[in-house]
Amino acid sequence: MSEKKTCQLLQLYFRESERVRLLDLDALPVLDTDEQANMHDWLATKRNFSPDEIASQQWIKTCSAGYITELTFFPDGRLDEYTLFNRQRTTGRWELIDGVIEMVIYKGEDQYRCAVLANRTVNIHSAIEYKNGELHSYLKLAQTRPVEN
Repeated sequence: MSEKKTCQLLQLYFRESERVRLLDLDALPVLDTDEQANMHDWLATKRNFSPDEIASQQWIKTCSAGYITELTFFPDGRLDEYTLFNRQRTTGRWELIDGVIEMVIYKGEDQYRCAVLANRTVNIHSAIEYKNGELHSYLKLAQTRPVEN
């Protein structure tokens, strides 16, 4: 596992554990023995994404502030994002790196980056988002089932 992915997992672990706060990647504490055991249990609830489950379906993205959007990941690495109700469009790029969806979205002058980590038991996944390089929000992304014709 890459050092980058290890840090992303640790950052998300701290957010989803009892600490329930966002920590920047450069502010992650060292785990004590109890936390190491708890993180091991938490890691058992995570998995890698596979390439065939990402593109050509709709996803719903929401943040801890309640902002809700619809995402489409295209096979060529593009993505479209629409606000769920008034359909304002933004665009971005995505790629699968070490089983994690790395994405960037551009909204005017702002750039949003996150790494989406897959949940093993349900299709609701987690991410920590950065806005213009600054720690910004905790996200949940839900995969929707493709419509079969």
